[in-house]
Amino acid sequence: MNPVAGLARLFSRRAFVESVKTLLKVLLIGWLTFSAVRADAAMLLRTSEIDPLMVLMLVGQLLYKMAWRVGLAMLVLALLDYGFQRWEYEKSLRMTKEEVKQEMKQTEGDPQVKSRIRARQQAIARRRMMQAVPKADVVVTNPTHYAVALQYDAQKMAAPTVVAKGMNLIALRIREIAQQHGVPIVENPPLAQSLYRTVDIGQQIPPELYQAVAEVLAYVYRLRRR
Repeated sequence: MNPVAGLARLFSRRAFVESVKTLLKVLLIGWLTFSAVRADAAMLLRTSEIDPLMVLMLVGQLLYKMAWRVGLAMLVLALLDYGFQRWEYEKSLRMTKEEVKQEMKQTEGDPQVKSRIRARQQAIARRRMMQAVPKADVVVTNPTHYAVALQYDAQKMAAPTVVAKGMNLIALRIREIAQQHGVPIVENPPLAQSLYRTVDIGQQIPPELYQAVAEVLAYVYRLRRR
């Protein structure tokens, strides 16, 4: 047993409060007893002159008076103690702002950690996306703000699929990789914007874009046959 911990518990706030309450109870009971006896002190001093039956009656009245006074006082103290205990319990349940933050971190996760995880996941997804650019059949550009890489295999795909897309710096990186691997780059701002906004990576293009994409692919295939 750790004596330091024992002393800490002994002199803790709760122990101090309990000690004060006990002391108050003892003092109150002592004062009530003393006041009751003092009120009948003159009569008690004359017990030798009074009939024994009267003495018994006097003692009985004194004990009754002391009992109901002490009982009433203890009832009041019990009610006060109950109110104090309830207030202290409700106070202990209320959390500070820092405790609320810690609770949220424990239940929902640390926002900073979640942010780092999200950034890492995005970096991995972007790296995987860039690795798919060399396999694309064409990159449709805005020409500078948007870049969308399309792949189409008639034997495996029902429609051309977006394998990479990006804006600004990511679009620039997609164009650079496409140039390094000889992937054709076609400038078509309306089509590039539509593909970027309506088709997610890994999804096939919607029917309303079939005609526009077919024209781009036909142009690319003609370039390859030259």
